[in-house]
Amino acid sequence: MYNQFKTIFFLGLLTGILLVIGYMFGPYGLVIGLVFALVMNFVSYFYSDKIVLWMYKAKLAEKSKYPELHELVSEIAKLASIPKPKVYVVNSANPNAFATGRNPKHAAVAVTTGIMELLNKEELKGVIAHEISHVKNRDILIATVAATIAGVISFVGVMARWGAILGGRDDDRGGLLGLLVLGIVTPIMAFLIQMAISRSREYMADASAAKLLKNSKGLSSALKRLESGVKENPFTNESTAGASLFIVNPFTWKGFMSIMSTHPATEDRIKKLESIKF
Repeated sequence: MYNQFKTIFFLGLLTGILLVIGYMFGPYGLVIGLVFALVMNFVSYFYSDKIVLWMYKAKLAEKSKYPELHELVSEIAKLASIPKPKVYVVNSANPNAFATGRNPKHAAVAVTTGIMELLNKEELKGVIAHEISHVKNRDILIATVAATIAGVISFVGVMARWGAILGGRDDDRGGLLGLLVLGIVTPIMAFLIQMAISRSREYMADASAAKLLKNSKGLSSALKRLESGVKENPFTNESTAGASLFIVNPFTWKGFMSIMSTHPATEDRIKKLESIKF
């Protein structure tokens, strides 16, 4: 419930920033940005699964080759009362997994060869439950809404920066200073809020998975092993665009850059999992 509230709060905050921009910059640039972002996110929402699976070279997992994986996905999908997602495998030593698809009827779960080699059955079951929880909670839809609003803010921010470069406006909405704030501060705020939404959905998927299985030990143990496994085998040449989809960030973030991460700290996730009462 707490993370649901945080998601609603942050989406409301993004909307509030959008309304402030509307006041500062006027309606026309905002409308253009909104149309542009909606088109981009419409394409992303309906085709993101195919794009992401292609991006990470995921292949359909043959039942004859991966019978245990298919069995786990079927079992957990049944517990979650959703159709069984399509199952994919990514040939990578990076131990990870992700879910994609716009709704439970159009969903896919992908795991890397690295995660299947690293985790035992109970741990892998916890990971699959986490990914299926993302599908059931419709996190792709929420991420798309957040991305749409943040995209509009970023688009108008670019226009504002050009406005400031070309001399700004001398009006009662703040003139050059207002354009600078609009062009620099608000896109950063929108990005950080979008990351906060992503992190809150990760906490929710963890909790949903534990409650689905009535057991948090498998997932908490998996998270510990995955964090060290990713450090040993991080993604290198792969695109960072899909990082938020994975159960743990497939790239390494250190120091100040950790605030840019789409995932909460692993130790915080484990603490929350261990505090769940069944």
